[in-house]
Amino acid sequence: MRFTKMHGLGNDYVYINCFEEKVENPSELAKFVSHRHFGVGSDGLVLILPSQIADFRMRMFNSDGSEAEMCGNAIRCVGKYVYDNKMTDKKTITIETLAGIKTLELTIDDDLKVSLVKVDMGEPVISPKDIPVDSNLERFINEPVKILDEVYRVTCVSMGNPHAVTFVQDVKNFSLEKVGPLMETHLLFPNKINAEFVEIVNKTHLKMRVWERGAGETMACGTGACAVLVAAHLNGLSERKATIELLGGNLTIEWNKENNRIYKTGPATLVFTGLLNI
Repeated sequence: MRFTKMHGLGNDYVYINCFEEKVENPSELAKFVSHRHFGVGSDGLVLILPSQIADFRMRMFNSDGSEAEMCGNAIRCVGKYVYDNKMTDKKTITIETLAGIKTLELTIDDDLKVSLVKVDMGEPVISPKDIPVDSNLERFINEPVKILDEVYRVTCVSMGNPHAVTFVQDVKNFSLEKVGPLMETHLLFPNKINAEFVEIVNKTHLKMRVWERGAGETMACGTGACAVLVAAHLNGLSERKATIELLGGNLTIEWNKENNRIYKTGPATLVFTGLLNI
């Protein structure tokens, strides 16, 4: 089975072109390929499939085999894959996901390859019942959440998948490995949650680390960066457009005031291709 390894800011996935390959059990395959000693090594698996309602369809699976709604870093790589492999010649494409249809604008470099991808991530969801958060509040903004003996002020947003954003003084030295999994599995979040911890540098520059649901800490999370900007703006901590600094690099996130949509711009990088003996 042919595969391609790609990453968006170090958030790496194994990509399978299901126009050419057949995947019988994607959950098990995700667990196998993701293993960094016995597999290819990745944060998960992405399948590129035909769509009846968009140009292409993607399914993504975390390293634990669970299927996720969307991944903002992975979808940029899907855009690069289909253009660079001449599956389309369009520079604006649509991709069907479990979080709806996303529109991508591709920036082509001098080598006729995709270098940057701008993704229309849609409108943020801030109603707790739709995220979901087990709360009767109309919005879950700067609310107290107790973990161990600490109380964290949390803002919850969905970008098609759920996020809990907490602002901290020093994100580099924050004990993510301890707090992240407890936030992910907190009883407030019936579907578990992606947990972002954010340091405000200034109103147009934010630093974040992320504990992804089903994957643990990753180098970057595109939907998480979008949720971080929304949460920061709702708390009066950022402008509507900012650079989000992640471990793997920077994303530019904009929350458009006119149409309420989030736009995310960042790179997509090919690592290598290969053959799986399965």
